[in-house]
Amino acid sequence: MNLDLTGKRALVCGSTQGIGRAAANLFATLGADVTLLARNVEKLKSVSAELPRTGSQAHHWVAADFADPASVREAVRTEIKLEKPFHILINNTGGPAPGAALDATPEQYVAGFTAHLLCNQLLVQALVPGMKQAKYGRIINIISTSVKQPIAGLGVSNTIRGAVASWAKTLAGELGPFGITVNNVLPGFTSTERLAALITNKAGKQNVSEKQVAEEMIATIPAGRFASPTEVAAAIAFLASPLASYVNGINLPVDGGRLGTL
Repeated sequence: MNLDLTGKRALVCGSTQGIGRAAANLFATLGADVTLLARNVEKLKSVSAELPRTGSQAHHWVAADFADPASVREAVRTEIKLEKPFHILINNTGGPAPGAALDATPEQYVAGFTAHLLCNQLLVQALVPGMKQAKYGRIINIISTSVKQPIAGLGVSNTIRGAVASWAKTLAGELGPFGITVNNVLPGFTSTERLAALITNKAGKQNVSEKQVAEEMIATIPAGRFASPTEVAAAIAFLASPLASYVNGINLPVDGGRLGTL
C-alpha cells in the first residue's frame, strides 16, 4: 500500500480545526510538507508547531479569510513562489449558516458561493500550473452528503455544495489528461465544531435538549455513532496518495451508511 507522501506539498484549507486539521496532521505523518490556510493566525501558529516532522519536512501557514477571495489569492502567492510546487490541494471551509432555502437572502447565497466556489476556483487556478509541471495533482473538496441527499434546514448549504460538486466533476474531465485528479469527500455527521453548532441551533428551534437532537441524529446512522475527523481524513489521504491515481471525478461519502441513496 503506497500511501507515502514524502516529497509532496499539500495546501490544506480550514486546517486549524476539525476535518481540515486531521487531514493536515495525517499528511504530515505520511511525509508531506504541509501549508495550513485559515483565518486565525494564533491557531495557525499553534497547529503548525504541532505537525509531525521528520527529516527535511518543512511546514508553513498562511492566513486568509474565505469571505474575501482577493485575500485568499494574495495569501498563496508567496507560497507558490517556493521551489517545490504544490501537489495536493484540500478545499475546505465552514458551511453556510443553517436555515430554510426559502428564507435565505440573496446575500447569503452570494456569500456561500464566494467562500465555497470562487475561492476554490482561485486556488485551483493558482496551483494547477505547478501540478502540471510535477505531473502529479490531487484536488480534493470537502463538501457534504447533501450533494446526494439534501439535508433539511440547510437550504443555502445544500445549494452551494451541489454547485461545487458539479464544478469539480467538470474540472476532473479537464485536468485528468495531466495526471491531476479532482474528487469530493462527503462527510456525514462528524464530531466537529460545525456539527455542535448545528445541534445547538436545532435544539433551540425545537425547544428540546441537545442530547435529544444528537441521539436522534445518531439513530439515523447504521454505524450507530458520529464519525471522528480522523476517519474522514483517512479517506482524504487515500485520494491524495499515489494509490488513487485512477480515481477521478467521484463523490465519496464517509457517513457510516447514513445516506439512503446509492
